Amino acid sequence: MSTITDPQGGTFRLSMLLNDTRYRSTTLQVIAAIIIALTIGYLYSNLAANLEAAGLNISFAFLGSPAGYDIGQTLIEYDSQSSNLRAAFVGIINTLLVAFLACVTATVFGVFAGVLRLSNNWLVRKLMSFYVEIFRNIPVLIWILIIFTIMTVSMPAPNAFRGETPTSSMLFDAVAFTNRGVYIPAPVWGPGSLVVVATFVLSIIGIFAYRSYATKLLYDTGRLLPRFWPSVGLFFIPTILVFFIMGSPISLDYPALKGFNFRGGLQIGAPLIALWFALSIYTGAFIAENVRAGIQAVSKGQTEAAAALGLRSGRIMNLVVLPQALRVIIPPLISQYLNITKNSSLAILVGYADITATLGGITLNQTGRAIECVLLLMLFYLVISLLISAFMNVYNSSMKLKER
Repeated sequence: MSTITDPQGGTFRLSMLLNDTRYRSTTLQVIAAIIIALTIGYLYSNLAANLEAAGLNISFAFLGSPAGYDIGQTLIEYDSQSSNLRAAFVGIINTLLVAFLACVTATVFGVFAGVLRLSNNWLVRKLMSFYVEIFRNIPVLIWILIIFTIMTVSMPAPNAFRGETPTSSMLFDAVAFTNRGVYIPAPVWGPGSLVVVATFVLSIIGIFAYRSYATKLLYDTGRLLPRFWPSVGLFFIPTILVFFIMGSPISLDYPALKGFNFRGGLQIGAPLIALWFALSIYTGAFIAENVRAGIQAVSKGQTEAAAALGLRSGRIMNLVVLPQALRVIIPPLISQYLNITKNSSLAILVGYADITATLGGITLNQTGRAIECVLLLMLFYLVISLLISAFMNVYNSSMKLKER
């Protein structure tokens, strides 16, 4: 047996790498790393040999070639002569759009349903239980198809508005619901509009800062500041004042029926609405269970103590129960946000041009670059999932119980 004299005068034997608990963990990790590296190397060499035998090579030059296809909904400038890379960016932005909208809406649905599942009202409690059990036990793919079918079949075609006065057929003479989507007024940005938008953003920040200060003051001194009306004032008053001071720089472009379709305004396509709403109600049912579990994890003594101090049930929920329940709610909530982002890849079913439909669908079929497209798709979903996890983990850390 080979032996080595260690610096402390003892004798080190190679068998100690596996038998000695001081070295065993490191030894096993090194062996595992070597095996993984060899496996990856073998797979890569096998892939390279097969590609060479088929006369193929890995190249991303196709990203600079013209895409040659149109995309129905784009948030950035794009046409059929734009590059495949540009088409991929359009798909990325569309994916991020529907994921963000669905995360926000699913959170609202989930918190609302989760709190009402614990209501003392029997009817409300059972209705929320029905919602949770129905929507989370039917695949989201089915909900996407159901909502899309309802929109395209039950909603009138745009030219159906021609048979009657178009304004009387529209909601508030501004919003039209059709089988192609919903048409709403679009903002027209004039000189000075950036100042109004910046004021609105600062107002939102001010609302969060004020509410955070009010909470800290309550915990430190027991003094309760009003929250609702100051928040409403901060939301509306500064923006409205700046809007008129700058000479009303933001106007609205209303949709109008011209020919066989609406022109002007902003169209929210039926595929986006179907995907957005289906992801929201499906994931909201899971979030509702997370919220219910988080609330039930808070000791009843907390609620009883708050009630004994004279707090109303709404303030008990907002100031005592939910802040503690968030420590239980947030970790599984991260997984639900990741599921929304990944489930958005089902958009291709209803013709919504997300990254899977553009890069992983049309571009892949036209160029034949399956390996490159799939690698880029994997990279995108990996990066966006890690970013969501990192952001939510930071928020989760801020909600942890602070040790003194």
